[in-house]
Amino acid sequence: MWKVIPLALLQSILLCSGQVMLKLALAKMGEFRWAWTFFTAQLTNWWFPACGLAMGAATVLWMHILKNYPFGVAYPLTSMSYLFGVFAALLVFHEQVTVSQWVGVLLIMAGCALIVK
Repeated sequence: MWKVIPLALLQSILLCSGQVMLKLALAKMGEFRWAWTFFTAQLTNWWFPACGLAMGAATVLWMHILKNYPFGVAYPLTSMSYLFGVFAALLVFHEQVTVSQWVGVLLIMAGCALIVK
């Protein structure tokens, strides 16, 4: 069952990367308006298609994981994306990460190890 770990790690990285790119795209987007010029201006916001590619790749990999591994093992492993989310908050968005958040991430990782075992 340990073979699913690298796949789940990659899927979680892709999923988190897509979410980070979505947040970056939304930050660059400016104030939302229901106007054609607003939507055409978004065509040059390259974070949107990058987000779509990462999310699409994560989805295809997720389909492979679901097809080949038990759901009860595969689905809880998606929580590994929380680890990458905390690192992204720290490194990309320069947010403060509290000790309790790190403890929570460590507990999630321990739970993932127990599920795969």
